[in-house]
Amino acid sequence: MRVVVYGAGQLAQMMYLAGSPLGIDVQAVDVNSDTVVHPVSKTPLDIPLDEAIEGADALTVEFEHVPERLLEVAAQTNKLMPNIQSILVGADRVREKQLLQSMDVANCEHQVVTHLDQLDACVDALGNKLILKASRDGYDGYGQWRLSDESELPDLKKSLQGLDLEAVPLVVEKMVNFDRELSLIGVRNAKGDIRTYPLAENLHHQGQLHVSVAPATNVDSELQEQAHTIFTKLAEGMDYVGVLAVELFQVSNTLLVNELAPRVHNSGHWSQSGAVTSQFENHLRAVCGLPLGDTSPLGPSAMVNIIGCSSFSRELLSIDGSHLHWYGKSVREKRKMGHINVTTQSYQQLGEKLMALGQYLPLEYFPKLVAEATRLKG
Repeated sequence: MRVVVYGAGQLAQMMYLAGSPLGIDVQAVDVNSDTVVHPVSKTPLDIPLDEAIEGADALTVEFEHVPERLLEVAAQTNKLMPNIQSILVGADRVREKQLLQSMDVANCEHQVVTHLDQLDACVDALGNKLILKASRDGYDGYGQWRLSDESELPDLKKSLQGLDLEAVPLVVEKMVNFDRELSLIGVRNAKGDIRTYPLAENLHHQGQLHVSVAPATNVDSELQEQAHTIFTKLAEGMDYVGVLAVELFQVSNTLLVNELAPRVHNSGHWSQSGAVTSQFENHLRAVCGLPLGDTSPLGPSAMVNIIGCSSFSRELLSIDGSHLHWYGKSVREKRKMGHINVTTQSYQQLGEKLMALGQYLPLEYFPKLVAEATRLKG
């Protein structure tokens, strides 16, 4: 079997590594040059894109911002999974909000803004604590602005003056006083079979994911079932095939959908060593028409992103249950360079191992690590 992935970053690389034991050959597409490359070495392959598409059993994506011209060609083959509509929803917050509203899925109260003059009405309707998000091309905290008080509104308008809001509207959300951020990774195949992983708790810094813990602590069966129901409604409603990530806010005992990612997701990386079947293998199983794998956890796990640095000691591998995943990128501020997975038998052990991990890392790049380790140790 062969799968062509649009995008040639770390997610395509991890799909390649997960597919090899199954006999699934994964090729990647550099969408900036329409070049077919090896997902690990990034070496161009001697095959034109149209031939790669023709020879593939399935086409998929590693990120949602694939040029629409490429997606349209892929969709015409009936091999693209998830479908083009689902991918476009993940790439556009306005479409995403419309989908959630149409399916009656609880999400953050919001308004869509196409002109700066509309911001005053947003304050009247939603209050003076708002988060503004560009509807396209925003991620990891980019393309977002905050309003903490109405007195800040004039300055906020000035900072937004250069934007073409008719071309790229803003989604203006009421700031939610949530208890914590969670995410659910789930998978659906073309037969309609669905598996979901346990909820993960996500810790962010400056809008970027730094640590995920799964299964999240203090999750009862009702909360997990609520998340599963949300996933099922969305996946069935979109006729979705593949892995879908649903980012959530927990407010008391209620879950609100924050964002959707129509692909394998950073907050599911823990599954590489912490679940019976990783999200990457399950995505390939789904798009290739194979039976879905067991999503049960093997024990409490954590994923720690390595962001913007390469100066750490690989002696961290001396910690039992730790696994390093390095992406081979050049260092850049806020760039995800790799991640570390740690899997244990108890949350206390997980806290102890995360604390030990800090001995091998420049902690200024890992601002959430020590506090989370201390919390888990109890």
